[in-house]
Amino acid sequence: MELDVRIPIGWLFLLLGLILVIYGFASDPAIYARHSLGQNVNLIWGTVFAIFGGFVLFLAKRKKR
Repeated sequence: MELDVRIPIGWLFLLLGLILVIYGFASDPAIYARHSLGQNVNLIWGTVFAIFGGFVLFLAKRKKR
């Protein structure tokens, strides 16, 4: 049995991204007004991580076929 490293890396980025997105929605918007130039960086980077993780998992699943 061969381990494809894309599967655990994809899940890692997908889960981390989802955690950041949830935290970005649940956190107080006033925090982002004082820091990070008013941008919700948790929401932005969580989305990027989740998309990247989903893309890596897609590539791993496509290769298996």
